[in-house]
Amino acid sequence: MIEERRRILLDGSITVMRCDGDELVAQDGRRIGTEAAIHLPPVEPSKIICCHLNYQNRVDELKTISPPAPNYFQKPLSCLNGHKGAVVRPRGCKYLNYEGEVAIVVGRTARDIRIAEAEDYIAGYTLANDFALHDFRDADRGAMLRVKGADTLGVVGPGLVIGWKPADQLLRTRVNGTIVQESPLTGMIFSIAYLVADLARVMTLNPGDLILSGTPANSRPVEPGDVVTVEVDGLGMLESHIVEGVNPVSLECGWPPSASEKVLGVALGEQLRE
Repeated sequence: MIEERRRILLDGSITVMRCDGDELVAQDGRRIGTEAAIHLPPVEPSKIICCHLNYQNRVDELKTISPPAPNYFQKPLSCLNGHKGAVVRPRGCKYLNYEGEVAIVVGRTARDIRIAEAEDYIAGYTLANDFALHDFRDADRGAMLRVKGADTLGVVGPGLVIGWKPADQLLRTRVNGTIVQESPLTGMIFSIAYLVADLARVMTLNPGDLILSGTPANSRPVEPGDVVTVEVDGLGMLESHIVEGVNPVSLECGWPPSASEKVLGVALGEQLRE
């Protein structure tokens, strides 16, 4: 049986709600329409780990080679954002890319487990949009901290779906209603169970932790005013809107935004040049 839980602000308090059609129901019986609710990220993770280049069509697009094992990076918790939240492109930056994904939610403490056991450690799944600020790709030199860790760039939701199983469902990302990414989940190079077991070899995964499973081809820049959605059958739809930051990026310290060949290659999907 599939069940969906969402975390929202209800009468000023963080409340876990159960989905019932177009309504959300609290344990005490209070109800609110899904469209009227103020959504929060559906879980409170201790870490957010993301798999890099896990769809074959993305690898092909960037003219690189499939890795022999997964590569990962981490997003800070401060970047978390919820369904219908605003994603801020800092003033002075141009290359803010969407990346629609399925996110795994860890259900119980996992350490040194086998692939065949991994499903037992998964609480459920949610959608993610792993936004990337490629203007800082030169600055990060592969570390991805500024590219992926800026405030608001970790969009997850709308809810935690329990009992759903990944198979050949289609992942679709839309910008202003137009499909810009589309791939079956079978397009992943490394399975979800593989990712969980691989990470648990070297670190403890805690309940609520998020593992983002990668994005398919055609990640491209968006502009302030754009509305971006990510959909997978059974997981619902995750919506974000793009806004421009009020203050320009400070040039007092640190690397400035750049538009090098490497930045443009990845932001526009032409070629990966690390």
